[in-house]
Order: sequence, then structure tokens, then C-alpha cells
Amino acid sequence: MRTHIATSDATSITVRGRDLVNDLIGRHSFTEILYFLVVGRMPEPPETRVLDACLVTLMEHGLNPATLVTRLMADSVPDQIQVAMGAGLMAIGDVFAGTMEGCARILAEGAQSADPARYCTDLAKQARATKQIVPGFGHRTHKPDDPRTPRLLAIAAENGRDQRFVPMLHLLSQAVDSAAGRHITVNATGAIAALLLEIGIPVPVMRAMAVVSRAGGLAGHVLEEQSTHSARHVWDLARQGIPYENP
Repeated sequence: MRTHIATSDATSITVRGRDLVNDLIGRHSFTEILYFLVVGRMPEPPETRVLDACLVTLMEHGLNPATLVTRLMADSVPDQIQVAMGAGLMAIGDVFAGTMEGCARILAEGAQSADPARYCTDLAKQARATKQIVPGFGHRTHKPDDPRTPRLLAIAAENGRDQRFVPMLHLLSQAVDSAAGRHITVNATGAIAALLLEIGIPVPVMRAMAVVSRAGGLAGHVLEEQSTHSARHVWDLARQGIPYENP
């Protein structure tokens, strides 16, 4: 069994052909090495800034399924932080935090189509007719706009990484709004999908960027849970048998 990612012997560790000790440690940031491992080359400075902005954006969003699961597990197995964090990371998917993958596939296909505007219009109408949510659009809290989105798009523009897929996101947004007859929020994962495409992150690994980032936020929640024991409050509410009303 062989890997081209990293090898080691008694005195050295080599990562994608670079000496870990002498070439990487202390010379490159976590964001740069993450890009290096995923893409296979060191990022250019604008690519690093864009990826770093995406990672910071995804790291924390307060109480949500991932953080609640993490807190419950931290209360159940307090001495196993990896169990609590791993459980919370399992909640990243097609509903929360991981939707950039689906949006990126749409943007990539649209950019390759003969008529991108028509592609977006047809997709938005189909989604509306079948009552499907277009990945990267809509938000339970942020309306009419997600405050993170314009900042992310501005960072892309500042770094010259808004040439192909960011315009596609704008086209898609216009089509989604037109199909809905009202403005639909472009959420942070929609913007991140465009930005990650712009810097060459492969679509199949995009959700992993959310996993890597959110792990940092969950570490903070585990630490806070150890002092607040907020999971016990959630547990107590459940035990009280509060009636569930199906929306």
C-alpha cells in the first residue's frame, strides 16, 4: 500500500515531497497546508486569503444541531472530547453547513453550459415546481440577506477570485428570486461554494472544508459545556414531556 501524501522514516517526515520539519513547520500556515494537501500545490497568497475567510466563516454559528449534539455527548462522555466533537461533526450535511457541495455542483455545471443564464432559469423553475430548496439559498435566521455573504464576495473581489463562479452565483440568485417571486437569501455556504470553486478546491472535498472548520468551533462548545452543563437543561426539557407540535 502506497501514498503520495506523506511518508516517514527514522529521521524525517516528507509531505507531498516537502520536508515537514525544515520546509513546512513555522514557514506555512494551517490554511496553506490544508490547501497543499487537498490540491497538491501551495496556494498563491490570494487563494490563501480566500480559503482562510471561508474557514473562519464556517467555524461558528452558535447553537445548532452540531453544537447541541456535541454538548449532549460531552455531558454523556466528559472525558472523551473526540467522541463529542465527532458526534457533532456527523451533523454536517445537506441541511446544515455542508450545502456548499450541492451548490458548487450546480455552479460548475452552469459555468460549463452553453447558456448559463438559461441553465439557472430552468434549474430554479424546476426546483420551484418540485418544492425543492436550491443548495446555498435560504436561511432560518438571516433575512433578507446573510450578513456573511457580501463580506465573502468582497474578499473574493479584493483578491481577484471572482471571475467565473461568483458571476454564476449572481445569475443563479437572480433566477431563484425570479422563480420564487421574491428575494431568497444567498446564504454563506452558497457564497463559499463559489469561492472554493474559484480557488480550485475540488467539489467532492468541499464538505470536508466545513468539517475541518467546524471542528474548531466545537472544541469551544465542549469547553463551555464543561462549565455550564447546558445539555442537562435540554435533557430536562425532554423529560418534562413538552408536547411536540408538527409544523
